[in-house]
Amino acid sequence: QLQLVESGGGLVQPGGSLRLSCRASGFSWDSHSIGWFRQAPGKEREGVSCIYTSGGSRTYADSVKGRFTISRDNAENTVLLQMNSLKPEDTAVYYCGARRGMFSLCVAEAFGSWGQGTQVTVSS
Repeated sequence: QLQLVESGGGLVQPGGSLRLSCRASGFSWDSHSIGWFRQAPGKEREGVSCIYTSGGSRTYADSVKGRFTISRDNAENTVLLQMNSLKPEDTAVYYCGARRGMFSLCVAEAFGSWGQGTQVTVSS
């Protein structure tokens, strides 16, 4: 059974950094897409960044380009999201999602498996 476990959230001041981790188990790591999504209160879940485990193709939302970096550790079945220069508008619950095959769009509707989420709060 596919399982995704997120960690690394917390409270950080504006301009600070956090690193989120998504560890996957229960499925073949190869040929899957793993994505980071976030959902703020009253808003829809939005794609932040996605990566393809085979080959490493990746994409970012415009709002995080230049600040966030997604990477994969195939040996540990883990996807990391390094978040720098954090802003108050980055505050949300961050979810890790997975789908078989290469993603075409990094959108929540295209991903079918989810972790429990981790809270990120950016505030002074």
